[in-house]
Amino acid sequence: MPTEITSKSNNKLVNIVLFIIVATFIYLAYQWYQSHLGQQAKDKIQIQMLDFDVALAKAQAHDKLILADMSAIWCPTCRKLDSTVFTNDRVKDVIDENFVFARVDYDTEQGQAFAERYRVTGYPVLLIINQEGEKLTRLPLTFDSMEFIGNLNKVLSVQ
Repeated sequence: MPTEITSKSNNKLVNIVLFIIVATFIYLAYQWYQSHLGQQAKDKIQIQMLDFDVALAKAQAHDKLILADMSAIWCPTCRKLDSTVFTNDRVKDVIDENFVFARVDYDTEQGQAFAERYRVTGYPVLLIINQEGEKLTRLPLTFDSMEFIGNLNKVLSVQ
C-alpha cells in the first residue's frame, strides 16, 4: 500500500512538472512570436528613431520638441500604433519637420528609468518633452493618422 501511494504522488509530481514545462514553453513561444511581429512593424517605420538621450541632444541643437514613444516590442497595441500611424507618410512629414522622435523600449534599463522619471505606466505612451527634458503633455492614443496629426498640431499651436 505505501508504494502505491508513493507511486501516485510521483505521478502527480511528474504531471505538475510537465505542465509547468509546457506552459513555460508556450509562454516563451508566444513572447517570441509577438516580438517578431513587433520587429516587423517597427522595421516599416521610416521615421528616424533615436535613443532618448540622443534625441534630447538633437532637440536642443535644432530647437525642437521631442516626441517620445514608450513601447515594448512584444506589445500588440504598440505594434498597431506602429503599423497604423507611424508608417503614414503624412505623419512622418509632420514629425520630421517639427519634432525629434525618441523610441524608448520599456524592456531596457533606459526604459525603466524613463518610466520612473516621467511616471509612465503601461504602453504605448506618447509624451511631448521640451529641450530641457520636461514633460509638456501626454498625447491621447489614437490609431487614426489624421487625428494623430491633429493632436501634434494642437501641441505646436501652443508653443
